[in-house]
Amino acid sequence: MQENNNQGTDISTLGEFGLIKHLNKSVKLTQPSTLKGIGDDAAVLNQSGKKTIVTTDLLVEGIHFDLMYTPLRHLGYKAIVVNVSDVYAMNAEPKQVTVSLAISKRFTLEAIDEIYEGIHMACEKYKVDLVGGDTTSSLTGLCISVTAIGEADEDKIAYRSGAQVNDLICVTGDLGAAYAGLQLLDREKRIFENNPEIQPDLTGHDYILERQLKPEARKDIFESLQDAKIVPTSMIDISDGLSSELFHICENSNVGCQIYEEKIPIDYETHKMAEELNMNYSIFALNGGEDYELLFTVPLDKHEEIEKMPDVKIIGHICEASKGKYMVARDNTEIALQAQGWTNFTE
Repeated sequence: MQENNNQGTDISTLGEFGLIKHLNKSVKLTQPSTLKGIGDDAAVLNQSGKKTIVTTDLLVEGIHFDLMYTPLRHLGYKAIVVNVSDVYAMNAEPKQVTVSLAISKRFTLEAIDEIYEGIHMACEKYKVDLVGGDTTSSLTGLCISVTAIGEADEDKIAYRSGAQVNDLICVTGDLGAAYAGLQLLDREKRIFENNPEIQPDLTGHDYILERQLKPEARKDIFESLQDAKIVPTSMIDISDGLSSELFHICENSNVGCQIYEEKIPIDYETHKMAEELNMNYSIFALNGGEDYELLFTVPLDKHEEIEKMPDVKIIGHICEASKGKYMVARDNTEIALQAQGWTNFTE
């Protein structure tokens, strides 16, 4: 008799993206109304008239947030933002959200009220309705699951798969600030745990702390693109770092890319935090994640219009897939990009 092997395959051998591919290979779409399922920032459903955009995100205590330094109100706000950001990344407008909570006994009613204060603040700012959800108990901690529903005209939806050779690569805002804020919080937490007499020193770092604890989705950029009548050929929000998101676009579009290090927008506080930690600040932008800025591509003939758009920077261009994915460093050397953003299922 063959010996039963109970060890199985460790999920960490696949990594987050490998696991997603493994689980999705057996998925078959059967409903005529499902235009786009798994594989983009959100699903696309064909109900009637405009297309429906649906996206879900799960935040788990100890994995996605640390309650030692994350205010509950900010957590509720962020839970909504990360979902509406995915809707904007489809060049669509969020309309409704549902929120589900798994709560352990250590949370009081007042604590849950704080979470929902943040949720309601975000719903009001982004003009989305809270239309449902669920609550249940948890034995291990707090989990928040949010589903966002949006809409868009079919010809205005931006997938990850539409980038073309010679398209311009654009990013909004600045990158790496959220990761810089996380590094600061983790550093001060370790110091406090080693010596509770030493109080955390967070002075002079308001911007990077806010980018980590209370990020914003780029509703303004979505509106600017609508006003300019520009439909990106591809788009994604930056949740796992610039490199990882570029890989998603390139692999889905079957193209390569070239970006320029000197053109990547990085805030002064991010630069300063990197220096304090003796790290290259470009690594914060490339691999940090949680910025929730938009990365998108547009045809070359949109160059002049994009240049006039506030808070949008052109950082490179799309090239043939055979040329690879690389960054031209400040000294003009070419560095192959690697998808090294934050990954689930690794120890």
